[in-house]
Amino acid sequence: MLLQASNISKSYGVRTVLSNITLQIQEREKVGLVGVNGAGKSTFLQIISGEMSYDGGDIFKAKETKIGYLAQNSGLQSNDTIIGEMRGVFAHLLAAERELRELEEAMASPDIQADAKKYDDTLHKYAIRSEWFREHGGYEMESRIRTILSGMGFGSFDPQTRIGTLSGGQKTRLALAKMLLQQPDLLLLDEPTNHLDIATLSWLEDYLRAYPGAILVVSHDRYFLDALVDTIYEIERHTSKRYAGNYTRYVETKAAEYESRMKQYEKQQDEIARMEDFIQRNLVRASTTKRAQSRRKALDKLDRIDKPLGDLKRASFRFEIEQMTGKDVLAADRIGVSFDGLRFLFRDASFQLSRGETAALIGPNGIGKSTLLKVLIGQLSPTEGGFKWGANVRIGYYDQEQTNLNSANSVLDEVWNAFPHLEEARIRTVLGNFLFSGEDVFKKIAALSGGEKARVALAKLMLQNANVLILDEPTNHLDLYSKEVLEASLIDYEGTLLFISHDRYFLNKMAERVLEQSADGIVSYLGNYDDYKEKLAELEAARAAAAAERKPAAAQSADKPNDYESDKQSKREERSRQRKLEQLEQDIHRLESEVGDLEAQLAQPDVFNDYVLVQQKNAAIEERKAALEQMYGEWETLLA
Repeated sequence: MLLQASNISKSYGVRTVLSNITLQIQEREKVGLVGVNGAGKSTFLQIISGEMSYDGGDIFKAKETKIGYLAQNSGLQSNDTIIGEMRGVFAHLLAAERELRELEEAMASPDIQADAKKYDDTLHKYAIRSEWFREHGGYEMESRIRTILSGMGFGSFDPQTRIGTLSGGQKTRLALAKMLLQQPDLLLLDEPTNHLDIATLSWLEDYLRAYPGAILVVSHDRYFLDALVDTIYEIERHTSKRYAGNYTRYVETKAAEYESRMKQYEKQQDEIARMEDFIQRNLVRASTTKRAQSRRKALDKLDRIDKPLGDLKRASFRFEIEQMTGKDVLAADRIGVSFDGLRFLFRDASFQLSRGETAALIGPNGIGKSTLLKVLIGQLSPTEGGFKWGANVRIGYYDQEQTNLNSANSVLDEVWNAFPHLEEARIRTVLGNFLFSGEDVFKKIAALSGGEKARVALAKLMLQNANVLILDEPTNHLDLYSKEVLEASLIDYEGTLLFISHDRYFLNKMAERVLEQSADGIVSYLGNYDDYKEKLAELEAARAAAAAERKPAAAQSADKPNDYESDKQSKREERSRQRKLEQLEQDIHRLESEVGDLEAQLAQPDVFNDYVLVQQKNAAIEERKAALEQMYGEWETLLA
C-alpha cells in the first residue's frame, strides 16, 4: 500500500466539495479519477499532494514514499535551458560524476601514488562511488533525458533553448517530461494529455504503462484511460466509489449496477403496493383484520430500498439545419500559408468535402491545422492556392480558444446579443439545456471555467442552424459526460462536419474520413482513427517488404526516355539510402553493445581497482557515445 485516504472532506464555507472520499493505491497500480467538472477531482489531488489542507479524514503514506504532482496546465517556470533543467533532476549523479573525476585525478597524482595508504584509501573510495554511480543509473542518465525529451516532442529542439522562450503548451509538456525523469513512487497527474498531439499521446501511454511506480491520473481522455488504468475511482455527489477495470469497464459496470438496483427497487415497490392494497381491503373486515394487521407490522418493519439516483443533470442539445447544401460542399486546392513570405507553415493542402460527410483533420502540433480552418472561414488569407465553397453553404465555426466570447458580458447577454431576434424565454431555455439555469445566466464570461465557456460557445453554435460545422478541438475543456452528449448530437447532425481533434475516442466515434496534414500537403484515409492506424501499419509493412525484396535493376539501354532515366536515378538513390541506413543501424548496434560491455567492465574488481584502466574505459565510453550521437542524427536524417 503506497497511499490510503479515508473519509476525506473539504468545504468552502457552506459549500461542500468533498465528503467521505476514500481511496487506496497499491505499488505500481494505475488509477483513473473521473467525475463531472466541478466534482472536486483537482481539489482531491491537491490534498493528497499536500498542497491543500482538508477538513476531516486521514491520509496515510508508506514510509519514504515520494509523490510527484503535476497540476493542470502547470507550465515549467525556469530561466535555465531545456537540457540544463532536465540534467538538474540528476544533480546527485552529476555531483557523483564530478567526484569520480576528482578521484581519478587524485589517483594519478605522484603524491598519492607515493603513499600506499592514501592510494589504497582513494582507490577504495573510488570503487564504492563508482559502484553507487552505476547502481543509481549514472551511465543511463543522458540516454533517459534524450528518450523522454524526444517522446514529449522536443527531439528537434536545440537543447540549449531557453525555457522562457517556449509557449505555454510547450512549458506544460516540459514540466511533464521533468516529472517523468524524477520518477517518483506515486505520480499525481491532472489532465496530462492537454497540449499533446496524437504521436506524443501514444508515446506517453506506452511510457506510463511501463512506469515502475504508481499513477493517479485525472483525465477526460477516454482512449487514454482505457489504455492506461486498471482501476477507476469516481467522485460523484461529493463521495467516491471504486470500480475495477479501465474506463469502458467502469461505464458498463456502473450501468449494470444501476439497472440491477432499479429492478430491486421496482420489485419491492410492487410488493409494497400489493401489501398496502391488501391492508386497505381487509383491515375493516372482522374475519381478516388480524391478517391485515400482521401485514401492516411486516410493512412497517420492511427495510425499504431507496430509489437509485440517476445520472447528474447533463447538457442536452441538437444541431439542426434550415437548408441543405449542394452535393459539393468544399474544394480546397493547393492551399499554402506563409507569415513572412519566405518560410511556409504548410503548402499544397488539397481536399474535398461532400454533403453530409464527417472528416477529421489531424497532424502534429504546429503543422497549421487551426490556421487552415481560419483560412477556410475567411479569417486568414492563403499565401498561395485557393478554395471554393458550394451552393447554399452556411458555416458554423467553433474556436478552441473561444476568442469570440466577450469576457465582459453575462452568459445571457453573450447569447442574446448574438441572436437579438429571439425571445428571452427561448434564450433561457437553450441556456438551461446547456446547464445554465437560475442565477447562472448572470455570471460574467470572465468568471466561467473552461468547460462553462465551451458550453456557452456550443449554445451559440447550435442556434446558428449552420449546415456546415467547422470545429477546432470541440472536446477540449468538456468533461466525460458532456463529450458523450456532444457526440450524440453530432452523430444526429444532418449537415457536413470538418473538425480538428486529438481526442482519439472522439475521432473513432465521429470520423468517416481522416485528413492527415503535413508541411507538404494532405493525405486522405477512409474510416475512423483505428482504420487510419491500421492503414498506416499496412503501408509501413508494404514499404518494408518492398525494400527487402528490391533487387538491383538490370542494365538498360541509354536510349530510354528521360522519365525512365529519372526513375532509374531515383531507384539508385533509394538503394543508396537503404544501404546507408542498414550500415548505420549495424554501426549503432555495434557501438551500443560496446558501451554496454565497457560499462559492465567498470563494475569488475580488476578494473575499478586500477585507476588507469578506469580512465581508459571511461574515455572509451565517452568516445563511443559521441560517435553514437552523430550516428543518431544521421539516422534520423536518412529516415525522414
